[in-house]
Amino acid sequence: MQSPNVHAFYADAVLFDMDGTLTDSIAAVEAAWGKVATDLGLDPAYVIAATHGKRAVDNLAHFRPEIKPHEMDDEVRKFEESILFFADAYTLHGNGSRTGLCPEGSISLPTPLESGENTPDLSMTPDSSLPSSRSSSFAAISSRRPSFATRLTSRLTMTTLPEASVHDSPIIEEDGILSFETPHSYAPTDLKAKSDEVRQHQLEAWQIEAAGVDRSVRILPGVKRIMGSIPEGKYAVATSGAKTYAYGCMTRVGITPPKVTITADDKRLKAGKPAPDPFLLAARELGFSASRCVVFEDSPSGIRAGLASGATVIAVCTSHERSKIEGIGAHYIVENMESVKCGVCEDGRLRFEVRL
Repeated sequence: MQSPNVHAFYADAVLFDMDGTLTDSIAAVEAAWGKVATDLGLDPAYVIAATHGKRAVDNLAHFRPEIKPHEMDDEVRKFEESILFFADAYTLHGNGSRTGLCPEGSISLPTPLESGENTPDLSMTPDSSLPSSRSSSFAAISSRRPSFATRLTSRLTMTTLPEASVHDSPIIEEDGILSFETPHSYAPTDLKAKSDEVRQHQLEAWQIEAAGVDRSVRILPGVKRIMGSIPEGKYAVATSGAKTYAYGCMTRVGITPPKVTITADDKRLKAGKPAPDPFLLAARELGFSASRCVVFEDSPSGIRAGLASGATVIAVCTSHERSKIEGIGAHYIVENMESVKCGVCEDGRLRFEVRL
């Protein structure tokens, strides 16, 4: 006999959002938008709240209207590389690299599109049920880095920035480490001609701050089990992140991006979330009607996009408090994916059980 708290239904395929649903990179994302805010002289808390769950191209167009259309793709790429720098800085250039305190299973030399080993799950084991570290979009970053905006403001507004070494290795390496164009960066050929002292990389102020806090990308509870229970070709990812960020996050936690991965820079999209376009395109590419799909989402804009597509929406409380998303209209609201089970029927349909 089925428990009254367990609801079962059937679907043809699954459409996953990425960040906040499969992965947790909120600390790195918020730090990157915080840097944008500081550079523009805006309140980081305001910018972070306004940008969550939306495409970087839309957010940059809003906050930096001076960017010309032909420059936007490059600006999005640079911004998303900054997210990945914030995510990797502690392991590559901070105490995580110097003292061997890297999170268990984390990778050491990632690039945006390169696969890496698993970074730690937010649960102690893949199927345990510890609460998410993202109960509030900005509360987490505030509690972990209370002086973030203050430190960045003071450092980034200095007319002359003293160079300070953080780690023996330069960011620009011959091994494929992420490259960032900064006033202190040198071409690889120039590095070879420098003395050991000059060859030692000098980081900018925001990069020094980034290396002081562990903002590693993590996989959320229940994700491995759910994704492992769905046959290939029956699920897709539709994210507000562009390819650099989306593929970089997934590979950092051991998720192989599915063949159908719709990113924000897909030229077939006319609009991003909260418009349903990303989910409609993902469903079409899988060969199913969106109305016969299940959408997993965490953000208000993503939930609205899933509902507008006609899909059954399961909202996870991994980035927002339940009170912030329960009035939007999701069919089911759960703490995380550990409350959901998926099995395959003989006719190929997927059977879901949601424990409320």
